Amino acid sequence: MAPPGILNRYLLLMAQEHLEFRLPEIKSLLSLFGGQFISSQETYGKSPFWILSIPSEDIARNLMKRTVCAKSIFELWGHGKCPEELYSSLKNYPVEKMVPFLHSDSTYKIKIHTFNKTLTQEEKVKRIDALEFLPFEGKVNLKKPQHVFSILEDYGLDPNHIPENPHNIYFGRWIADGQRELIESYSVKKRHFIGNTSMDAGLSFIMANHGKVKKNDIVFDPFVGTGGLLIASAHFGAYVYGTDIDYNTVHGLGKASRKNQKWRGPDENIRANLRQYGLEKYYLDVLVSDASKPSWRKGTYFDAIITDPPYGIRESTRRTGSQKEIPKGIEKCPESHVPVSLSYHLSDMFFDLLNFSAETLVLGGRLVYWLPVYTPEGQKPRIHQYLVSLLTTTIMMSLLFHHSFCICKLAFCKD
Repeated sequence: MAPPGILNRYLLLMAQEHLEFRLPEIKSLLSLFGGQFISSQETYGKSPFWILSIPSEDIARNLMKRTVCAKSIFELWGHGKCPEELYSSLKNYPVEKMVPFLHSDSTYKIKIHTFNKTLTQEEKVKRIDALEFLPFEGKVNLKKPQHVFSILEDYGLDPNHIPENPHNIYFGRWIADGQRELIESYSVKKRHFIGNTSMDAGLSFIMANHGKVKKNDIVFDPFVGTGGLLIASAHFGAYVYGTDIDYNTVHGLGKASRKNQKWRGPDENIRANLRQYGLEKYYLDVLVSDASKPSWRKGTYFDAIITDPPYGIRESTRRTGSQKEIPKGIEKCPESHVPVSLSYHLSDMFFDLLNFSAETLVLGGRLVYWLPVYTPEGQKPRIHQYLVSLLTTTIMMSLLFHHSFCICKLAFCKD
């Protein structure tokens, strides 16, 4: 660990997917683990290589235990725009920081990673041999080395115009890999219970990370659907709870969304999904409820509210109510009673969500949700100014021409 006040430099190798979400996810996770986002880079854009200053290796490892936007992190020993600059940078790196990983009792290997270009084996060997000036005293072990070092070369973003020489070259000690494998292991394609709008696994984990979900938190989804967002939060050790106005979805009844299957099976429900991943112990409950009429006593219950409200496109927006004159209330409804429902305007839905979150989130709790926006060509997204004044982060994801969705994040504090 670096002494207090001294920050080590690390190199993050980012995934080239959901580019807009990478920076907010990394910032949220660093904040969660007691770090702060500090970097000398002016812009990040689409580059997969980010240089960060992090207080300790423990924080770097904790970051990689959560992120799905980053592939790997390295302790950066040197970098340059050409081999000569890299070698000069490595020679200036403090030897006392190298020695613990290069002593005679250790084993190591050196890997080559190139972005936007493939090297021949001969070229790779040449690059490794050029590092002979480093004080490696251990033995090479390609199968189970104690330490892994990497040369990383950046050849830009244009696959049609690959330069002869890299734009940047980095050398560092591998620390840890990210959680990219979660996207495949929690894939909706393999999930027991799905719906028409089940959230992509990768985006579910990104939302949980934006919400700073941690072990023993209580996470709520007022538009729970098939529970995809709850699964991601439960994976990180949070207890999950949800509501939805659709009786059939909550109870796993009705027509199936899966191809070549007409009706849902008797065990297709949210609890079964959590059981599929060994997360049933984090399941609190899921209820049929109208988000416009919360049935909660006043109080702060939730550490995070993470949700994907319906937009009225593939799933209808509904709330209970009637346009007719309200009759005298009845004391008890029969079990077969189905409440009359009305259309639920998007603006009403989001303001109800904000008010509910303000009343039920703990101090410092987070609300993370998706918001559909209209983006005329050449203009900024049109988001209600009241929402803009509240949001701590908005990240755009373009889906269709003139139409986008942004993931919105709010933190509820004393002020």
